Amino acid sequence: MARERLEVADVFRHLGPTFRDQNGVSLSAARRRAMIAIESCRTAALGGHVEACGDCGHQRVSYNSCRNKSCPKCQGLARAQWLADRQAELLDVPYFHIVFTVPQQIEVIAFQNQTVVYDILFRAASQTLRKIAADSKHLGAEIGFLGVLHTWGQSLQHHPHVHFLVPGGGIAPDGESWVACRPGYFLSVTVLSQMFRGLFLHYLGKAFAAGELNFFTAHRHLHEPAAFRRYLVPVWNTEWVVYAKRPFAGPAQVLDYVGRYTHRVAISNNRLLSMDNGKVRFRWKDYRDGNRQKTMTLDGAEFIRRFLIHVLPDGFHRIRYYGFLGNCHRARKLERCRELLRMAPAAPVEPPGDYRERFEALTGRSLRQCPHCHAGTMVVIDSIMRPTVCLPVPDTS
Repeated sequence: MARERLEVADVFRHLGPTFRDQNGVSLSAARRRAMIAIESCRTAALGGHVEACGDCGHQRVSYNSCRNKSCPKCQGLARAQWLADRQAELLDVPYFHIVFTVPQQIEVIAFQNQTVVYDILFRAASQTLRKIAADSKHLGAEIGFLGVLHTWGQSLQHHPHVHFLVPGGGIAPDGESWVACRPGYFLSVTVLSQMFRGLFLHYLGKAFAAGELNFFTAHRHLHEPAAFRRYLVPVWNTEWVVYAKRPFAGPAQVLDYVGRYTHRVAISNNRLLSMDNGKVRFRWKDYRDGNRQKTMTLDGAEFIRRFLIHVLPDGFHRIRYYGFLGNCHRARKLERCRELLRMAPAAPVEPPGDYRERFEALTGRSLRQCPHCHAGTMVVIDSIMRPTVCLPVPDTS
């Protein structure tokens, strides 16, 4: 099947039932819910409403969104609202984009222990940034930053890493001044890499000792302490990748850039090219070949499997805040940062209205204006209820 605008939802609708029949036992509840949500998003299955223009009478049917965090169609408004909320937190300083990743041997453990290992990745990377920044030999200040977990590469394979957005400086230990980093330079990536490796493996060892790690199939033997220690020997001697990108030209560029990372899902609909004979073809960027754009074709079941790898466990927070941006004291400490930087106080944040008002405020486009005559206002005239699903009653005789 080929069409002008193929969506992940189309792949799930056509190939998902067979995939669930063949893999249902191994599917987590979160992944099963994500599949069903994406298949149902903006269809009659979720209900909706009918609108009519008061001037020309044009009618429009709008179905409800699923709002699942893995749905490619449901991230735009959430991303725009998140960026608007973060706008008031920007400081008039350079910002740095720092990426922490793990060796392939750790990716294997993370694949089988997502919640535990992803938490360790956040903890080790954030502590590394805070400890080294607080050291007077480096910056000597309390910093604040946010982190976003990604678990994929361009080909949808498992590749966990965290993107951090870090202001270039922090609050002095006495709280009386702002300590700026050197122009164009934040912290040594070599020092960051070494401490990150040590902290990560320390926490991973504690998780193993506490019985929090599970291993399956070819890695079942790692349950044995001696086998686990042998498996980790190479990663102690490997240089772990910490990548600091050059600083942004100014705060105006920061949110636009980081917004590409915060509400991204494993693959967007605009990268899909075709679905024919049970195979899915999509675009990807090969970073190892000069960032060349290439195409990849996967069996439909393999495409779905790779997509579902990146559906996070229930309750897992993939955007986290640290230091003076920590949720407990963010407002107070940001106010102090502005005072030290001689910035104007933050403007009060207007409470969000309904989704139409938020959409117009964030995008400049109106959902109320008639798309036909461009003069009248669309008014809801009817509701579309979700269909009632009658589940089969099990035979208990």
